[in-house]
This record gives sequence, C-alpha cells and structure tokens, in this order.
Amino acid sequence: MQNRERDPAVEVVQAAFAAVWLPFRWIASLPRAGVALVRWSAGKLRERGRSAERARFDSSKWTLALLRHLEWRRFEELCAAYFESLGFAARVKRSPAGGDADIALHLEGAGAPTVLARCKAWNAYPIGIRTLQELHAAMAPAGVGEAVFLTSGKFTQEAARFAAKERIELIDGARLLEELAGLAPGKALALLKLATKGDFLTPTCPCCSIKMTSRKSTGEGRAFWGCLNYPRCKQTFSSSENVPA
Repeated sequence: MQNRERDPAVEVVQAAFAAVWLPFRWIASLPRAGVALVRWSAGKLRERGRSAERARFDSSKWTLALLRHLEWRRFEELCAAYFESLGFAARVKRSPAGGDADIALHLEGAGAPTVLARCKAWNAYPIGIRTLQELHAAMAPAGVGEAVFLTSGKFTQEAARFAAKERIELIDGARLLEELAGLAPGKALALLKLATKGDFLTPTCPCCSIKMTSRKSTGEGRAFWGCLNYPRCKQTFSSSENVPA
C-alpha cells in the first residue's frame, strides 16, 4: 500500500472530535454500576449546591433565619415532634388536596384529642384572621375546646385579638425559639437534627409528597416552584415562598 501523506489540519480536527466524543462513548459503555456512580455524583453536586445555600445562615443552632428557611413540610414535622417532646401524642391528618394539616394532640392514655394544632411556615406575610377562623371552625368537629397555631413568621393584631377570644394559643417565630430554648438540651438537639436533616430547603409538593423543582415561566422568566410530576400535577407556588398557597 502507498503511504499517504498526513495532513496536520485534518489530524487536529480528528483529535478535537475524539476528545468531545470520548466521554459520551464512555458513559454509554458503562455498566449499571457505572451509571449509578454518575447519578450519585450528580446528586452530590446538587447536595453541594444546597450546602452552599445553607451556608448563608447558621444551621448549627436554632435561629429565626433557620426557622424561616425550613420548607413547609419540614416545619410541619418539626411542630409535631415539638409537641411529642412535651409528652403529647401528635397525630397528623393531612388534607388529600394539600394545604394546612391538623395535628391532634392526645394526652397519654387519652383516646380523644385534647388540643388541635396547626402550623404554617413563613410565607413573607403575617398570618391574618381568616386563617385563625378556619382553625376555630375545625375545633368543634375535632371535639376540642382549645387550639394552638404555630408559625415561623408573625400574626396580625386582628388575628391575635380573635385568637384571644376563641381559646387559640398563638406561637410565632420568636416565641417558638424561646420554647425550643426551654427544652432539655438533648431534646432541643434532637429537634435540630430532625429539622436540618437532608434537604430541608426545597419545598415538598403538597399533592405528590415529593420535592419540587425550580422553574421559570416562559413569558416573563418569573421563577417559581413546580412539581416534578407536571403535567399530571400542576401544583406550583412562588419561589419567594416555601409554602403552598
């Protein structure tokens, strides 16, 4: 065969193409374990991003910033665990359509609930009277004469006046910090670990109970949270909030 003279320009192009194509060939040829490793690495990168976001505030101790960064489902779990640390049996009943859940508080050995509790993670606005009226309306069907509402935010004055008349105790973010600080150190630490375990920032879809994803609207480029099951699930809410409407 005749020796063909090599063209340096062609060799440069071929080398560049091989450098780009090689990673794709390598991934395609990976066994299942290799693919799992790639997925695991991608997951670690996402978690690293979450760690960077957590670094904006101190998550090693209870602070108001930490309470307000908890996504709504994690805040709900924290509230239920807080009542259990006080000696109650906390039974959470969630609405099939999402929204606020009822936490029935039972004394030890009691079959019927003693207190009805609800909680709402911070959504940038004080909680108004309508939310308290909805809790009050649920008290009689639950067979309780007292209720408590917890939030990492604040209540309006109108809501506070209504709650005082209807035997509803209000616990805002500042008071919740005081309550957590008043617990035995071991209990407070256990609640802190529960609250900050894994991804406690990304909101949970209230309909599908899975973590949502950040998206942008096609028109205005507005950021919002959307369900991974879209279009089957169209649950969304604003990216500036970590709670469903």
